[in-house]
Amino acid sequence: MVQVFVQPAYGTADTRRYGAESLDRMVAFRELADLLEPADLARLDALHPGGRARFWGAKDKYDRRMDTVTTGDVVLFTGRKHVQATAEVGHGFRNPAFARRLWNPDPGKCLFSNVYSLRRYRRVELPYEAIWALPGFNPGDNFMGLRFLDEAKSAAVLGLLSGASAH
Repeated sequence: MVQVFVQPAYGTADTRRYGAESLDRMVAFRELADLLEPADLARLDALHPGGRARFWGAKDKYDRRMDTVTTGDVVLFTGRKHVQATAEVGHGFRNPAFARRLWNPDPGKCLFSNVYSLRRYRRVELPYEAIWALPGFNPGDNFMGLRFLDEAKSAAVLGLLSGASAH
């Protein structure tokens, strides 16, 4: 089954800036090829033949969970009381140097070590209330931090998204 996970990306000023760099626009990842392992570059090339993709990441404290993410899993990008966008995971890899170059965080800010490319990115602007109405979700949950949904919640969210219109 497809794994669904939630990642804040449109809430804080930092995440909005990172999103402007790698969600709102495509990244020419071949320009960063000097930082990529050959296997990662080959996988990115295979999934994104044009040499451009959207990217997001996760902090090192999530390494174990990110190791379970595979191509085709679905991520919900949240912020400002909405699921702002959805995407399918392309290729995931661990590469703090790539992440640092991609997002250029301020000194002392937490750095992503896990990076993943995205396919089928779309803006949805779905209010949290629509998610809260699904079985197993709690009203008032603001989806703080990276969260992996169980199989039942994943299925409910995927059902809802299949009917959501893109913006």
